[in-house]
Amino acid sequence: MDNVIKIVFNGVELGSIVRSTYHSSGIGFFSDENDGLQLGYMNRPDHYIIAPHTHNKIKREVYFTEEILFIRSGMVRVDFYDENQQYIESHIARGGDIVILKGGGHGFKILERADIFEVKQGPYLGLQDKVRFEPIPDENVVIKEEI
Repeated sequence: MDNVIKIVFNGVELGSIVRSTYHSSGIGFFSDENDGLQLGYMNRPDHYIIAPHTHNKIKREVYFTEEILFIRSGMVRVDFYDENQQYIESHIARGGDIVILKGGGHGFKILERADIFEVKQGPYLGLQDKVRFEPIPDENVVIKEEI
C-alpha cells in the first residue's frame, strides 16, 4: 500500500504508520483478520449506502494490548522495541498520520506539541497491563527513512 510503513523485526510485525497522504479507492484494512484491533479505510462516493447492521455478541480472548494512535497535530518520534525491550528503530509521525502498535514495545518523544487520540482494548488493568523500561538515549536513535 502506498504511504504505509510496516515495521517488522525477526518476522514479528511491531507496528505500522499510515501517512496522512494515504489514499485508495473502495475499502481495505491495514490489519489482518486475527489482529486484536482492526483498522480499515473507506473511500466512498456521494450517496453510497452502508447497510445498517449490528454486531453479534462474541466472547474474545485478548493476550496483548494493541493500540492505534491518531496524530491530530504536532510531530512525534515513535521508537520501536522488540519483545525483549531491545531498541529496533524510530520513525517520525506528523499531524494526520496514524500509528498502529501491534507487537514488541514502543515509546515516544514529542518533538513538536502534539494532539493525539489513542484507541486500545479494555478493560485497562493498571500495573498488570504494562512493563515500563528505559528509553533509548537520543544519541543512539536511528530514524528510518520516510516515504
